[in-house]
Amino acid sequence: MVSCQCSLACWRCRWLLPLILGLAIIMGIIALSGRGWLESEPVSGSERHQASLWENCVQQPGDPNWNCESLMDYTWGRAAAATYLVGFVILVICFALAIIAFSVDILRFNFVRGIGGLLFVVAAFQIIGLVIYPVMFINTFQNLTGFNVFSWAYGFGWASTIVVIGCAFFFCCLPNWEDEVLGNIKPMY
Repeated sequence: MVSCQCSLACWRCRWLLPLILGLAIIMGIIALSGRGWLESEPVSGSERHQASLWENCVQQPGDPNWNCESLMDYTWGRAAAATYLVGFVILVICFALAIIAFSVDILRFNFVRGIGGLLFVVAAFQIIGLVIYPVMFINTFQNLTGFNVFSWAYGFGWASTIVVIGCAFFFCCLPNWEDEVLGNIKPMY
């Protein structure tokens, strides 16, 4: 049985980076589809809010039905959704490129650095969308009462962005360690 050092020259370990990007994609899907971007717990007699990236829903006291309004009617809503969605699409492209880059036996390290650059672009787009949304939501709907919190789906958006930033640094720095990763030099202990 041959032992394998955990470097990208090892078949099992080279799939860690695409796996982490896949995790960021899953968190991005949750953020895009989740209804928990903003939630409010009302004080007595006030309305309750539940918002996603796409719509704002209000429930009046004593009424079991939610009245929903599309945020795509607002320019800031379209801008927030578009920037986050563009970042997400580029993230999916980076995931596909990472699978291609790590599936060949001879890694193309300049190709890997390009993926890292694209991941920084993803992070920039996602951060813009994640900053536009709360600022403009609060300015637009100033009648929010009770305890309002940017909730779990918004948190998944930030988690995806943080993972992307970490992967971007790793992808960009990986070519600096090309000889160590490929096992071309003798390890020092």
